[in-house]
Amino acid sequence: MHILLADALPEAHVRGLTERGHRVSYEPELATEGLAGRMPGTEVLVVRSTRVTAPVLEEADSLRAIIRAGSGTNTIDTAAATRTGVAVCNVPGRNAVAVAELTFGLLLALDRSIPDNVSDLRAGHWDKARYARARGIAGRKIGVVGLGEIGLAFAERAAAFGAEVFAVGKAGRSRQTAERIEATGIRLVADLPTLAEMCDVLSLHVPAGESTRGLVNSELLERVRPGTIVLNTARPEVIDEDALLEAMDRKGIRAGVDVFAGEPQHSTGTIDSRLARHPNVYGTHHIGASTEQAQHAIAEEVLSMIDSLEGGTILHCVNPEAVTAVPMRSDHAAAVS
Repeated sequence: MHILLADALPEAHVRGLTERGHRVSYEPELATEGLAGRMPGTEVLVVRSTRVTAPVLEEADSLRAIIRAGSGTNTIDTAAATRTGVAVCNVPGRNAVAVAELTFGLLLALDRSIPDNVSDLRAGHWDKARYARARGIAGRKIGVVGLGEIGLAFAERAAAFGAEVFAVGKAGRSRQTAERIEATGIRLVADLPTLAEMCDVLSLHVPAGESTRGLVNSELLERVRPGTIVLNTARPEVIDEDALLEAMDRKGIRAGVDVFAGEPQHSTGTIDSRLARHPNVYGTHHIGASTEQAQHAIAEEVLSMIDSLEGGTILHCVNPEAVTAVPMRSDHAAAVS
């Protein structure tokens, strides 16, 4: 198959695709605008941050599947892909530990003011009196919003530090999830407002979508305690940034954030973000899934998915109706698994 890799993949895995006999175009710096003119003849498109828009899909004459080398598919116009019979697939769960680790790192950094400690020391300023006032993590009430793989991984780490972990009860969770909730000691509450009112920390681990857009808004922030820590390593759309900025000024809320509205599409660039500049925010550069361990695990799964696709089975498809209702842009039949 002709495979276009529009974002970075470890060299060994790129080589593995070539050794399998595929024709691989490796263009990790290809931005959305660069996809124009590159789609004819492409059968599989692999992306991470690169957006896949309807105009790009309209010129794809052979595309069978788009694989998002990560869990979320919000950067892909899934509706347009469905209309044109292109499967949209993700790689769920393989980056969960990496994102959970960064989330917990942000929590520790906020609690102990680690970046400010480092900055003052580098400037030759000693201020033990200021930095000795951390609360600590043990015994803190931490609310986890979203108990998918990442949320559960974060909750397990919080519990290991001696925190009391809470989440919202939800019908229809799998037996495996229910068992992990019980094993971790997560206590379930009725709804999100209740969670916000009772916790010292709110950590967000939900996908982007209409049901989660602006989930943390002025109404919810009115319920949180002064000094609450909000952690967002999920998606920028989950938080109403203006509401959070106002709440930080008024209630002393602090935030650890890895995702920002208006992020550059490329790995380097500039960003103009009031949230990133706020003194109550410790921010990182959307690096939650960016560990070697996570990237190799994701790449391994991408290769397995391409092997399965070549054999006629589409794994981790988020729009199965594209396969069942619309003939795929290929002569090959495919089943969804």
